[in-house]
Amino acid sequence: MKPRNNLCDSERERVLRELRRDYARNTRVPARLAAELARITPLAQTAWEEARAAGDVAAFLPWLSQMVALRREEGEAIADGGDPYDALMADYEPETDAASVAAVFDTMRPRLVALRDAVLGADTPPALEGQFDREGQLELARKLAVRFGYDMARGRIDLAVHPFSSGSGDDVRITTRVAEDDPFNCLYSTLHEVGHGAYEQGVDPAYRLSPIGRGVSMGVHESQSRIYENQLGRSRAFCHWLHGAMVETFGPLNVSDADGLYAAANRVTRGYIRTEADEVQYNLHIMLRFDLERALIHGTLAPDDLEEAWNTRFKADFGIPVDRPANGVLQDVHWSVGLFGYFPTYALGNLYAGCLHKALRADLPDLDAQLAAGDLAQATGWLREKLQRHGALRPPRATIEAACGFAPDAGPLLDYLETKFRALYRL
Repeated sequence: MKPRNNLCDSERERVLRELRRDYARNTRVPARLAAELARITPLAQTAWEEARAAGDVAAFLPWLSQMVALRREEGEAIADGGDPYDALMADYEPETDAASVAAVFDTMRPRLVALRDAVLGADTPPALEGQFDREGQLELARKLAVRFGYDMARGRIDLAVHPFSSGSGDDVRITTRVAEDDPFNCLYSTLHEVGHGAYEQGVDPAYRLSPIGRGVSMGVHESQSRIYENQLGRSRAFCHWLHGAMVETFGPLNVSDADGLYAAANRVTRGYIRTEADEVQYNLHIMLRFDLERALIHGTLAPDDLEEAWNTRFKADFGIPVDRPANGVLQDVHWSVGLFGYFPTYALGNLYAGCLHKALRADLPDLDAQLAAGDLAQATGWLREKLQRHGALRPPRATIEAACGFAPDAGPLLDYLETKFRALYRL
């Protein structure tokens, strides 16, 4: 990509549209409300941390009630007569509304539940077991990051309790974590954050320091992290390369071969934690949170009733009772810091990733051979050229449509999941 110094007329118009949108949103929020949100948010997060550690939901509820009331007021202010939840969601996924998201989720749910039930009724492949040296994991994580196109000259990898990415342009940093009995945690957390980091590193340098010099939405951002982590990183082909790299780093594994590693990396099991969920069940976790937070903002669910609503819904959706609050209503930080409207972007990211994967395979018919050799150059180059370099030049759905050549919908993701997991579990 040849560096440019000037924007064309259409790019300037997009910059102005983004500035106008941000200005309109921020000037609708009263200064009093903005100040109160700034004051309450760190206090509520601290209360959540303490309540989660103690398993004491009641201690957190007064803070949650304040946060819901404040965010509802903010949503009403910026909605200007519209739906307050839609207004809050637009902070993370512009030009999207809850009704359309709910319709997509209603389409996805039956196929996901049917696939989940079929998979859980089959034999579960062996897990990867053993002790895996901390430094060995970090060394391999750095190798993966570079193979997937992360530019270490413009970034770095550090450790964090919950991995995240930050920055843009020439300073894009990511974090990962290490559990010595679970190297997948480190390796796939790294690939996930590399997807976010590569997006920010890949934006056209001409867009820097402007509203379009960043990822266009959290959903599109999540599409990059999920396609790096799942469709590429957990593919059968790439697991053939990864198996050799892990044996070289750690010595013999308890899984006998590359197919065994592939099966272990894609095990579907019952569990409570969203961030640890497999591809089949992850979106069901998001649907639960979407419905509950939407009801909180609309006032049809009181914060005092949230734990019971969560536990009832979780038992219905996942077939197991919640054993403790840290595995239930207190597991995520999002509501304590007021991120209402954020959760659906995770599922939208998966949907977008499914579309991108379909288009990527159509354009790179020998992709599996490249992945099996550990060669990600063409795959990540395709994503950089088709999507990442454009930053926020287009709205989210238009960004995906321009990259794929078709409008985004849930079909490609559901087809991918059914093909992958029915073959893996011999259904």
